[in-house]
This record gives sequence, structure tokens and C-alpha cells, in this order.
Amino acid sequence: MNFFEQQDIARRNTKRLVMLLILAIISLIAVTTALFAGIMFYLQTGNSAHHLETAGMGFWSSLATLLDWQTVSGISMLVITVVLIGGLYKYQQLRRGGRVVAESLGGRLINIDTRDLNERKLLNVVEEMAIASGAPVPPVYLLEEPAINAFAAGHTPQDAVIGVTRGCIEQLNRDELQGVIAHEFSHIFHGDMRLNMRLVALLNGILLLGLIGHFMVRGGMYSSVGRSNRDNKGSGIAIAGIGLIIIGYAGTFFGNIIKAAVSRQREFLADASAVQFTRDNNGIAGALKKIGGLDAGSKLDASHSAEFSHMYFGQGVSTAFNSLMATHPPLAERIKRLQPNWDGEYDSAAKPDQPTPASAQDNANHNRERFFQASVLAAAVEQIGHTNSDALAQARGQLEDIGDALRDEAHSPSGACAIIIGLLLDPTSSEMRNQQWQLLTNHYTKATLKQWRNTVKHAAQVDELDRLALLELCLPALKALSESQARTLQNAMDALIAADNRTDLHEWSLRRIVTHHLSEPNFHSQHKQLRHMRDSCQFVLSYLAHAGTDNTTDAARAFAQARELLRMSELPLLERAALNINALDKALHELNRTRPLQKPQLLKAMMQTIESDGKITAAEAELFRAIADSLNCPVPPLARQ
Repeated sequence: MNFFEQQDIARRNTKRLVMLLILAIISLIAVTTALFAGIMFYLQTGNSAHHLETAGMGFWSSLATLLDWQTVSGISMLVITVVLIGGLYKYQQLRRGGRVVAESLGGRLINIDTRDLNERKLLNVVEEMAIASGAPVPPVYLLEEPAINAFAAGHTPQDAVIGVTRGCIEQLNRDELQGVIAHEFSHIFHGDMRLNMRLVALLNGILLLGLIGHFMVRGGMYSSVGRSNRDNKGSGIAIAGIGLIIIGYAGTFFGNIIKAAVSRQREFLADASAVQFTRDNNGIAGALKKIGGLDAGSKLDASHSAEFSHMYFGQGVSTAFNSLMATHPPLAERIKRLQPNWDGEYDSAAKPDQPTPASAQDNANHNRERFFQASVLAAAVEQIGHTNSDALAQARGQLEDIGDALRDEAHSPSGACAIIIGLLLDPTSSEMRNQQWQLLTNHYTKATLKQWRNTVKHAAQVDELDRLALLELCLPALKALSESQARTLQNAMDALIAADNRTDLHEWSLRRIVTHHLSEPNFHSQHKQLRHMRDSCQFVLSYLAHAGTDNTTDAARAFAQARELLRMSELPLLERAALNINALDKALHELNRTRPLQKPQLLKAMMQTIESDGKITAAEAELFRAIADSLNCPVPPLARQ
């Protein structure tokens, strides 16, 4: 299950949904036009002037006098406007990302400092999965529901959230919970979230016709009070309203069928991906069995649960037409695909967690090599959008190396800011560190800096191989900063980086990741060909070539190898003086418009530039992963041999 192929499938599914939306609008226009003609005919049949005008005409000729092209055009524009307004209004509401969905369902953002053991277990599983896969750690919301269910929502990985029910964390053991979280991460990796958000907006636009119908019925009934029975105006409005209700809800009905059909196929993919991520089919299969054995099952009671029914791990709402409207395949079918020899029995009780196998603990005891072999980076690129038990064990080891004290600090906005400051302090020169610390007084009070001093000190001492893992732990807390706080942090980062009048690979990588995740999500389409973005490719490859060496000849050789992969042999290497980080940011922003299936080619070219000398430093690995993160391609940490 290739990450980029699935991203492309999601993009093509979006196009199909647009086509279905166009067909649905055309159908709505036709039905609404027919409704209008019927109402006008009804209102005018008792009008003597109308009889005089249509004398001697047949039915169709008479109908044609009511429906000239201006009338049909007006109805068409009205229907299109209503659907677009409804859809755009909902999509605007959803622009804030997955947290809108979580809050609509009554979710509570889990306090990172929670002392609840089940909530702590959930956060640990999410952090391990994120670090192992190279994805940003998403905020986690808890829904106080007894059912076993979960969801991932958002437009991009940078604004994604994960929601989990109380029943999920209390009824499932750690392996089962990990299977559920792996399933939700699959939705993040494969572009399902953005598709799901657009489905919500699409259906809201169609439903708006029905809501307008409700208002028209009420208005028609009100206007009829006290009027003569011969006055058909009020009743005509009421009839039009009833017609719009029928049209709106019929459109929503068929829209839900489309939504359910798309969702069912993506659920099978997410189940299979969860097994691939964890290398264990028993975890997710066990969670599905417990849904079948639990009285509450996976049904949610939240008032907006039906609106987001296609986002859940399990069937979240009951449907009248189960085979057509079910957003998820039957439980038995999902379990059978995971465990073909399943006996058909569901589990009814929560099982205690089992201790971590010794082999996994052994894998966590990794060595601390300063360099990676080139083949390791290629293997990490092949694992984009995936993870495995070895990567999860390595992530668990990194979290242990970081330590509980720093992990706790990373979970609060203030502590996360202190960690970012610590990661940017110069590790070699005490004089430069003192100068940087003095610069911070222009952005933060002395009291704040005094409070941060211990955390900053410990963050500065984190091993270079664990820096990105620590940074990823900070991202959920950083997203909780206010706009002014985020701007202050970014200004402070820029000041620290500029203190020595140069920007090294680690500094740029850290700055890029933080800036990318604190900025508004990008909603641009991914449709451009690489050959149409030669300037951006040239700039990024030139930057990487110079970053790997101070020797111009070596840089030119690395650049030449990369451009051959892109079949852009005419591009020259840019001089080091022509490169700057602001232009690099712009180039990456443009390259993020690349079609999903062409991104592997770009990543391989970048990889070729970095590994041309046969080895990769930790700083180079950070740089590559930061650039890939900017392209929404989560590269897992490099395996340590």
C-alpha cells in the first residue's frame, strides 16, 4: 500500500466527488424547475387572465409560457447559489482543522499532564506511533462515551487531531488500542481526512435546500392565517417549501449513499495498514471483537454524530438502509479479513495489558552512531506513510532517552517554548550561548527566562539523534499558543539563529518544522507537474548540495546526480551566495503543489544529493525530514544499526 498512490487515489476520489456534486446539482435544478412549473400552474389555473392568454394552447405549450429561458436560468442560479453557500459556509467552519470536529462531538482535549492511567496510556501510544512514522504528534481528544470508537479529522497532518471514546481506552488493552490508533494514522497518511471534510461540506450544501423548505412551510402557513380560502398565495408557498424539503432531503439521502460507499472501501485499507504498521493483526481484530461484544458497541450519542459518521473507527450511528447507508463494512467481514480462521465469537470483557516482549525492549537499546549509511535513508523513504514494530520499539527507546522530565515539559505550551529555545542554543560556545540568552530578553521577561532556565539547560543537552523526536512531542502544546505568543516564539527563534550570522542545518530544520506547524494549513490543490516547477527544484537541490559540503566540486557532482533523476540536465547549480532560507521556504511551498505520484521522484532526487558522499550526518537527516515534512510526506526516523 504505497503512501503516494493512496494520496493520489484520495485526490482522484475528490475529483469524482466534484463530478457527482455537479450531477447532483443538475438533478436538483431539474426537479426544482419542475416543482416551480407545477406551483405556477396551480396558482394560475384559477386566474381568468391566464386562461385568456393560454386559450387554444395544449398542456405543453401552456407550460412553455411559464418556463422561458430566463426563468430556468434564474432557478438554476438560485439552486447553485444555495448549494455553494451552504457548502462554503460549512467548509469555512471546518478550516480550523480537526479540532472543530472533535469539539462538535463534545470532545475534551486531554490534558497532557493527566494523572488518569488510561489517558496516559493513550497519549503514550499516540506519541510512539507519531515518532515512529515521522508524523507530527496530533492533539488527542476524549469523548465521554461508553462505546468503543475513534476518529482522525483534519485537512493535513499539521492540523490533524485524534479523538477516542472513554469506552475505547477503558475496554481495550494496549495492543488493541495501538491497533485502533494505527488505523486512524492510516487515515492521516492516505489523505482520507481531507476527503472526509469535503464530504461534510458537500452534504451540508445540499441539505440547505431542505432547511429553506422548512422556513417556507412555516412562512406559508403563517401568511395563510386570516386570508380568504380563495387566496392561494400562502398555500403555494407552503407547497413550494414542502417540495424543497423533499428535494433537499432526497439529495442528502443519495449523498449519504455516496459518502457511505467511499468510506467503506477506505476502512478496509485502514484496517490492512494498521496490521502493516504494527505487524500484529490480533490488536485491531481484538478491538473489533470487543465492539461486537459490548452492549454500547461503537454507537455514539453526540448530537452531531451523524454528520461525521464516515470518520469513525466503527459504525457510529444506526441507519435505516443498512446495506446502502452503512459507512463501515460489517464487523464480521472486517474481522474475517484480519483473521480468516476466526470462530465468530466476540469478546465481552476488557483484558489486562501484557508486558512488553523482551525482544522489543532489546530493540529499544539502540546504539548512538553519529552517521548513517546511505541505504538507511532510502529505506526510510520507502517507509513513508508506514511504520513497523522495529520503528515503534526505536520510538519507545527515544522517549526513554528523552526522559520523563522533558516529556512533561514538552506537554505544556510554556515548557514547549523553553525546549525550542534550548534546542537552538549554541552547543559549542559558552560565549555565544550567553549572547543568545541576552537576545532573549528582547522577547521574554526575565521572570519567564528564569523559570525556563532549567528546562532550557536539559533540552540543550539532548542527544542530536533525539532532537526531532523531542520537537515532535512539543508540537501539540505549541499549537495551543495564542497568535501573539506564536509570533513571539518565532521572532525569538529568528534572533537566536541570526546571532552568529549563519544558519546551520539543524537550525533551519527546527525553524522550518515549527513554522510549518504553527502556520495556517495549506489548502491548495496538488496537480502540478515537476517539469513545470524547474526553478523550485533547482533551488532546493542547490541548497541541499551546498549544505552537504563546503567543496564546490563535490556540491556540483551531487547536484548533477540529482538533476539527472529529474531529467532536468539543463539546470545549473546555483551559487551559494544566491541561496537564502526565505527563498527556500517559497520553493518548498510551491513544490507542495506537486502531484502525489511525482513526489517520490523529487524525494529520491533530494536523497541522492544528500547521500552522494556515501554517509549521512544527523543534521543532514534532520534537514531531509524537515523538507519532507514541508511536503506533507512524513519520513520515519532513520533506523539505527
